Amino acid sequence: MINGKGDLKGAIVIKRTIQKAAVLGSGVMGAGIAALLANSGISVLLLDIVPEDVPANETQHPVSKGNKLVRNRLSKDAIKRILHQGPAAFTSKRNVERVKTGNMEDDIAQLQEMDWIIEAVVENLEVKKNLFQVVEKYKGADTLVSTNTSGISIHSMVKERTKEFKSHFLGTHFFNPPRYMKLLEIIPHTETLPDVISLIKSFSENTLGKGPVVAADTPNFIANRIGTFGLLSTVHHMLESEWSIGEVDSLTGVLIGRPKSATFRTLDIVGLDTLLYVTKNHSNEIRGREAEVLQPPPFMEKMREKGWLGSKSKQGFYKKVKYDHHTDILEINPHTLEYEKRKKVTTSAVIQAKQEKDLAKRLKMLVYSDDDAGRFIWNLIKSLLLYTAEVKDQIAKDITAIDDAIRWGFGWELGPFELWDSIGVKPSIVKMEQEGETVPLWVKEMINKNIATFYKDPLTFYHEGQYKTKSMNKKHVQWVTQRNKRVIHKNPGATLFHAGEDVSYLELHSPNDAIGLDILQMIHRSIEETEKNFKGMVIGSQGKNFSVGANLMLILMEAQNEDYYEIEHIVRRFQETMTKIKYAKCPVVVAPHGMTLGGGAEICLPAASIQASSETYMGLVETGVGLIPGGGGNKELYLRYLERTLSTEIDKIDILKASNQVFERIALGTVSTSAEEAKENGYLLQRDRIIRNEEDRWYYGKQTVLELFDQGYMPPLKRKVPVSGEAGYASMKMAAKMMQYGGRATEYDMKVADKLAFVLAGGKVRIGEFVDEEYLLDLEREAFLSLVGEPKTQERMKHMLIKGKPLRN
Repeated sequence: MINGKGDLKGAIVIKRTIQKAAVLGSGVMGAGIAALLANSGISVLLLDIVPEDVPANETQHPVSKGNKLVRNRLSKDAIKRILHQGPAAFTSKRNVERVKTGNMEDDIAQLQEMDWIIEAVVENLEVKKNLFQVVEKYKGADTLVSTNTSGISIHSMVKERTKEFKSHFLGTHFFNPPRYMKLLEIIPHTETLPDVISLIKSFSENTLGKGPVVAADTPNFIANRIGTFGLLSTVHHMLESEWSIGEVDSLTGVLIGRPKSATFRTLDIVGLDTLLYVTKNHSNEIRGREAEVLQPPPFMEKMREKGWLGSKSKQGFYKKVKYDHHTDILEINPHTLEYEKRKKVTTSAVIQAKQEKDLAKRLKMLVYSDDDAGRFIWNLIKSLLLYTAEVKDQIAKDITAIDDAIRWGFGWELGPFELWDSIGVKPSIVKMEQEGETVPLWVKEMINKNIATFYKDPLTFYHEGQYKTKSMNKKHVQWVTQRNKRVIHKNPGATLFHAGEDVSYLELHSPNDAIGLDILQMIHRSIEETEKNFKGMVIGSQGKNFSVGANLMLILMEAQNEDYYEIEHIVRRFQETMTKIKYAKCPVVVAPHGMTLGGGAEICLPAASIQASSETYMGLVETGVGLIPGGGGNKELYLRYLERTLSTEIDKIDILKASNQVFERIALGTVSTSAEEAKENGYLLQRDRIIRNEEDRWYYGKQTVLELFDQGYMPPLKRKVPVSGEAGYASMKMAAKMMQYGGRATEYDMKVADKLAFVLAGGKVRIGEFVDEEYLLDLEREAFLSLVGEPKTQERMKHMLIKGKPLRN
């Protein structure tokens, strides 16, 4: 037999690929993991126990407890549940076809056929041990087995198992929900073969799109160990300082580089019962300050007794109260357990820090300020940094694993050691020691060697007395090392980089991910530069989203000033820029992720290729603000639908079908819930690629540019477009009427829909007539300008800017 490296290994065999997987346990995590695997193209067997109870509707049915429909009920019900849950577990509902359900008695023998078996049953050591005893009887000799435990020792689970079983066994701790949470903690057994670890790490990163981190088999591993300490430390500091729940959340969210949910809203989402369970995992193995911090205060125990667990029980640290004309969110008073009006902190240091966009500068302003809020934040950060430095060697191989785990698992912008660097290691140590704190010896030794930072650069970190190069996926290394190689052009909206191998990279970085004239100017200039000096260009963004659309505030201001000449100039410039992307002499590849809406989608549609992150939410949503797409999106989406037709020659039926489908997508502002759904909705074509790991999109974008160049890329020929004309216009208006009758469209929606239908139909022409692209752009621009002057459109735009959601007026 041979292992994954081709070496002789006696009877031990290592899998080379993973194509079939079994998930044991169909609870929230088990079903979510099954969906994640199915989304990645894996065939999944989802098993659960045979239910002991038989509901009345099943006993009265002509089947009995011996029937498979009854025996597989738990796993089948789990799939039904996650098909309708939000956020969606499947990237496409079609992926459910890859999941086969069964039970652990009738179908256990099928484990022999699996490449990977993932245990996801209840967090009970004895239950897991008994299950692995059964699994060992049926699994294949080279089958990988893992446990999804969130904190139970993996060594204790398999004490009685054979050496062969242990060599193929490890912990794989997915975070909930599995589809969306990037972190995957890999916890090897001391006897796990290195090739098994490498295979799971590579598979999780490249196929599942996860951020794998290798953790030691210690209580709660890395992320929950550090994160739970940070959360409970915040609770204790709050009680000592007499800040309120709401005040603490106003200080511990985006202000210091953490999610909007901050501390207590995060705990409500996680669930108080879950937090207290996680802390219990520590209880038998920790001592000293850590044990004190992880002891939940009495008020939290009382909340659990009352069933006030958070979002799942409709109240926790916060409670939503509905009145006649509005909704209010109240915070709990930890001393009285009464709900009170939510409070926020607005000290001088906080006000000043909020003006600073750079997180490192903001943190320094706060932690070194002589201000109550600043002192509170300093105490939180100080406790976290000292604790993390103390337990570093117990939980991880190096500091990068800890930082990655916290960023990916808890959504922080900076991991603990990255945060320490941002506030200055030396001055913070001075401040700590002045306050009587003991700084871990290894940190003091680092400073004594005149090494002032934990990271020299993104790829070089301090480890055991010297700087060491971080082990990274080669695709990500190339991104980090080449992205900033040389800046060619830059303005407030975007920067053009030399990305190596004669490829340019245009990064969008405008405030709020909005597209303004600065971005359009930079795209124009970058294409001209690339046509002269490069093989092609990639357009992407490193922000939370690719782009949420055009600068709505700018358009509204011009509309309110009745400066329609300026609006016409902006729309024309947008159309010209998108045309330049389409007909560039070199390939322009776009790599979107996150929200790719309105103008963001319009940048993608004319590209030579789209390399979309799996979590790309794409849609032309302008009707929500009383407009239609103004950057050529109507035309380009219509052309994509025509390209998808199965006919060898486009006929009138194809044209009507395409225009009606595109009309429905745009009129309803349909947004894909994934890149797969974007493909189903016509935004992506077969020539476009879905990238599982978001960090790979720049690499694949660059590779696509090089492939297209090597194939002798030529821009598409300018051809006339067949339109549906008056017949299509009538058909689309009828579809709009049906939407109105169904309660999905208001009277003003009908006006917007009429303009959209006219543009897509190509105006008052015959069905099947061919028109110039410029003619369609003229129709689009005219419709956009007529709508932007409407009072109701301006009301919608203003409402979206203020409330962040559409107005149905």
